[in-house]
Amino acid sequence: MNGTVQAGIVARLKSGPVLGAEGYVFELERRGYIKAGPYVPEVVLDFPEAVKELHREFLRAGSDVMVALTYYAHREKLRDIGREGDLEAMNRQAVRIAREAAQEGGALVAGNICNTWTFDPDDACTSKAVRATYEEQLTWAVEEGIDFVISETNDYLGEALIALQVIQELGLPAMVTLASTQPEQTRDGYDYVEACRALAGEGATIVGLNCDRGPGSMLPLVARIRDAVDCAVAAQPVPYRTNAASPTMQSLKSEGVERVFPLALEPFLCTRFEMAHFARAARDLGVSYVGICCGAGPHHLRAMAEALGREVPASKYSPSMELHPMFKDAVRAKDATFLQAWNA
Repeated sequence: MNGTVQAGIVARLKSGPVLGAEGYVFELERRGYIKAGPYVPEVVLDFPEAVKELHREFLRAGSDVMVALTYYAHREKLRDIGREGDLEAMNRQAVRIAREAAQEGGALVAGNICNTWTFDPDDACTSKAVRATYEEQLTWAVEEGIDFVISETNDYLGEALIALQVIQELGLPAMVTLASTQPEQTRDGYDYVEACRALAGEGATIVGLNCDRGPGSMLPLVARIRDAVDCAVAAQPVPYRTNAASPTMQSLKSEGVERVFPLALEPFLCTRFEMAHFARAARDLGVSYVGICCGAGPHHLRAMAEALGREVPASKYSPSMELHPMFKDAVRAKDATFLQAWNA
C-alpha cells in the first residue's frame, strides 16, 4: 500500500505543479457553519453536506487534492468547546467526506494535522502530548483511507519534526509547511529557510510555507527555500495584500478598525487576477505544490488553474465579458450613452 500511496503524490509532482486548495475554515465561517474564535470544524458533524459542497467546488475549480477538514479537530480544541467526546467521529467523518469528493474527480486525499498550541520547546512533556495528538488523529485518518498527510501552519520547527516522525512511522508521504508569522524565524528560533532544510533532511516529501503571508510577502521567502532544498516545495499563501510593512494578515491595519485579523480582512482580499499571477510566479520559481490558504474562494483557484494552462470543470463558466451588454464590441446606442458613467 505504501508504494502505491507514494506514487500518487510523487508522480503528480513530477508531472507538473500540484494544485491545492485550503482555507476551508475561513470559507465555512463566512457561510455560517464555523464559529470564529475557536475555529473548530464542528461543521463536519453538524452539516456534513456543507463540507462536501465546498470540497466539490474546489475540485471543480481545479484542486488536485481534497484535504480532510481536521484542522483544529484535535483533542485540546474540542475540549475547549465541550465536544471532546466527538473527537474520533469528527476525524473519521472528515476523511470520509474528503474521500467521497475526491472520487468524483480523481483527486488525492490528504490527512491534515496542524499546530496544536500545546508545544513548548522548553517542556519535554508537551512533546509527548503533541505526539499523542498526532498519533490518534492520523491513526483514524489512515484507517479511513488517505494518500498522504499535510502537516501545516507549524509555528515551531520542533513541533513540525514531531509531525514528520509520526507521519513517517505510519508509512505515508509528508508535506510539512511552516507558518511564517514571525519576521524571520520560527517561534523556537530557526530561520525559515534552515527549518525547511532540516525538514527536507529528515525526509519530508514536500516542505514550504502556508498561511499568514499573502503572495507579495511569501514569494521572496519561498524563492530562498527553493534554492536551499532538493525536495519539492509548497507555497500556499493567504489571498490578502500583505507587504513589507505588514507582511502577514495578522499585521494588516485599517483606519478605524481596532483589529483587522481575522474578521475585517475583506478590504485586503486579492482578486482572482492577483492569485493567477501568484500561481504563474510560483511555478516559474520551481514551486511544485501551488496552493491557497485562509480566505480562498473557488474563483481564486479556478483562475490559478487556468493561469497554469489547465481547463477545469468550472472553466465552462469562466468569464466571457465580451458577452456583457456594456462591454461587447458593438454596444447598443441606447446603452453607449451610459458608458461614460461606467468608465468615470
